[in-house]
Amino acid sequence: MAATDSLSLVFAALADPTRRAILSKLSRGPATVGEVAEPFAVSAPAISQHLKVLERAGLVSRTARAQWRTLSLEAEPFDEASAWVEKHRREWNLRLDALDAHLQTMKDRSDTPDSKEAGS
Repeated sequence: MAATDSLSLVFAALADPTRRAILSKLSRGPATVGEVAEPFAVSAPAISQHLKVLERAGLVSRTARAQWRTLSLEAEPFDEASAWVEKHRREWNLRLDALDAHLQTMKDRSDTPDSKEAGS
């Protein structure tokens, strides 16, 4: 089943190391398709497919100037993904803190003299 919501498209695009490397290259500034493809030992159609995935996720945009096609990084999808991760990080940390407190309470109870005597 193909993902269609924007957050799923972003995370799916980020799942591939080649696409992450392309995004890293574009984080230094706009580049042509040829400049983006240069460091990769893959075919032009493979790079084209990676770029389509990145464009569909909204992470990359293309502009045409004369015969040049320039690719640029788009920040908005990263902001959405970052916000999702941060929201869930806070929830997970609260749950882990609660678990830690519960475990500490259990440990404290097992360390009390009453609990040691009851177990003897």
